[in-house]
Amino acid sequence: MIAEPSVKCAAIGKLYSQWRAGEIGFGPSPVDEDSLQEPGRPERPFLVSPRDLPKRSLHTEDGRRVLMHAIAHIEFNAINLACDAVYRFREMPVEYYRDWLSVAVDEARHFMLLSEYLNSQGCAYGDYPAHDGLWDMALKTRHDVLVRMALVPRVLEARGLDVTPRMIEKLRTAGDTAAVDILEIIYREEIRHVEIGSRWFRYLCEQRGLEPERTFFELVEKYLAGELRGPFNIEARARAGFTQGELSRLMCRFSRQ
Repeated sequence: MIAEPSVKCAAIGKLYSQWRAGEIGFGPSPVDEDSLQEPGRPERPFLVSPRDLPKRSLHTEDGRRVLMHAIAHIEFNAINLACDAVYRFREMPVEYYRDWLSVAVDEARHFMLLSEYLNSQGCAYGDYPAHDGLWDMALKTRHDVLVRMALVPRVLEARGLDVTPRMIEKLRTAGDTAAVDILEIIYREEIRHVEIGSRWFRYLCEQRGLEPERTFFELVEKYLAGELRGPFNIEARARAGFTQGELSRLMCRFSRQ
């Protein structure tokens, strides 16, 4: 619920340190649903529809600032999503909470790197509008940890694996080595985040006697009307826990679009 980004990031680091030191654990307290409708966030950025976001060339300084601001907003939301995955879903194995706390730490570090970049460019997080698609999906999947694992890390975050290499190449061509360095860090670590989602999705399917591949695409159909945008980064998705059967179906879907 912390609204100030830098304070939130510091609190995440402290929480994880306390967890690793054995100073905190999990008790039987009920989930406070009222507090989970809207996470803490600063007054800015102003939230708009994705189609209303500015689009500018990465060959301009302002275009690169807009891009990195958009990624900073994604990472800020990803902090909230990781914390929500820890707090909202109870009675999971302890390793589940270890994994998602570590993801929150990574996302906080990513956000701070992006925030420092924006500051070096004469702007700050909140200076450009953003959209709220990631948190919208958090609310749609709040009723079931299996659905959350399927649709947030394995759809929304996995999309980042598809598009980030191309962004890196464009930024490299533009000579923005600082932005390239940050996105390369994020790309490497997001593969692990998606893999964590894949692993816990498969675990939950096994616990419920569900076939993972069929269940994944059924959930995509139900919640996203079957829409998965390509092209897909097959190598990165394979490293992130997608099976050959899933990858084949993704490629088949894209070839028909």
